[in-house]
Amino acid sequence: MSSSDAEDKIKDLLDKATYKRLEKDLSAVKNDISALTDQISDALNAFTGEAGKQARRGIKQARGSADSLMSDMSERGSAAYDAAWDSASSMEESMEDAIQQRPLAAVGLALGLGILIGAAWRR
Repeated sequence: MSSSDAEDKIKDLLDKATYKRLEKDLSAVKNDISALTDQISDALNAFTGEAGKQARRGIKQARGSADSLMSDMSERGSAAYDAAWDSASSMEESMEDAIQQRPLAAVGLALGLGILIGAAWRR
């Protein structure tokens, strides 16, 4: 296994973890928006006239809040992705330095990890 394969796997793991967190956050936002939409629909059915106008104002505010929330979630997701990418790059550089300084120890460690993973995989 070359160091680039290991680096690719580390990047894939970090990207998958970040993607799962973002997907979970976006799912929660969608559920919140759905619940908010249901509440607003109930309010519209209950009120007429002036109350209906106020409910429509509430919908506009809710949409504005939802847009703001989605924008915030997008920014957070982007920041989390950037942080994960920076961490992976830093880890990659550290691993390259360690391998260059002690190539025999790196080969021995890779061999030992391979044996452990192989033994665990058979069970």
